[in-house]
Amino acid sequence: MAKIGYLLPTRERVMEGRHETAPLLALAERAEGLGFDSLWAGDSLLARPRHEPLTLLAAVAARTAKAELGTAVLLPALRNPVILAHMAATVDRISEGRLILGVGIATDVPNVRAEFAAAGVPFEKRVGRMMEGLRLCRALWSGEDTKWEGRWDVAGGALGPTPHREGGPPIWGAASAPAGLKRTARGFDGWFPIGPTPDVLAERWADVRGLAREAGRNPDDITFAVYLTLAIDEDPAAADRRIDAYLENYYGQPGPVMRRLQACFGGDAAGAADWLRSYADAGASHIVLRLVGDHECQMDQVAAIRQRLGW
Repeated sequence: MAKIGYLLPTRERVMEGRHETAPLLALAERAEGLGFDSLWAGDSLLARPRHEPLTLLAAVAARTAKAELGTAVLLPALRNPVILAHMAATVDRISEGRLILGVGIATDVPNVRAEFAAAGVPFEKRVGRMMEGLRLCRALWSGEDTKWEGRWDVAGGALGPTPHREGGPPIWGAASAPAGLKRTARGFDGWFPIGPTPDVLAERWADVRGLAREAGRNPDDITFAVYLTLAIDEDPAAADRRIDAYLENYYGQPGPVMRRLQACFGGDAAGAADWLRSYADAGASHIVLRLVGDHECQMDQVAAIRQRLGW
């Protein structure tokens, strides 16, 4: 049995020239009403413009009551960690402990490099910047007087409010390369890849668990979540065409190229159910879905699939 999450279409709506937030909040409320366990928002400044995720999730928190709220995924290196810690703590308070920070280092492509340059952040230093920044966030979330010497100098002061959850919101690392698996095993609360196949992920999940044991951690304390792209259609060929067009429009790369990097499924409800079950069987306890097509219709079908699976 796995939890099911819904990714809000912030990027898609901006690409369509529909910048209003009210429809996004309505989709969040609808998803929670259908039983989705979590609601998510992606992150980008200029490379793939969309609504700022933590700001949007604060509004979602005020409109929902049960669903967890997460970033899929946040780029912490683009933010001053003192400000990020303050924002995240506030959203965690608004949501009463429902925030999850999915984090990543960003893909090495020209428009993302340009985004980092525009933010005044050295792209080559993004991994160390992210890791130190998150350590500083956790120190600030303690609510104790914090002094820090490093990329950022904090001469002292206590952050307020502290997060609702003691220690702050859980942090899930999105990387799948060997170095990213080590980062997750040693210091993150969850692993949150974007694919590929269940068999490959099961092997990498076993690696994460083994690395966690080597680091003196209980691997059961790490959540395995996965980010998947789904189009449900009784005509599988039509669903596949829709996904390919969607990926090319979203990333500027051919759909088949992106499919090799990301887990996608286009097909009927029965096939979608089997596909989702395969990720749960691989060990994923939380599945976050990026839906392609009419979101209200797709959400209804996912809710029906969930009943079929007994989730």
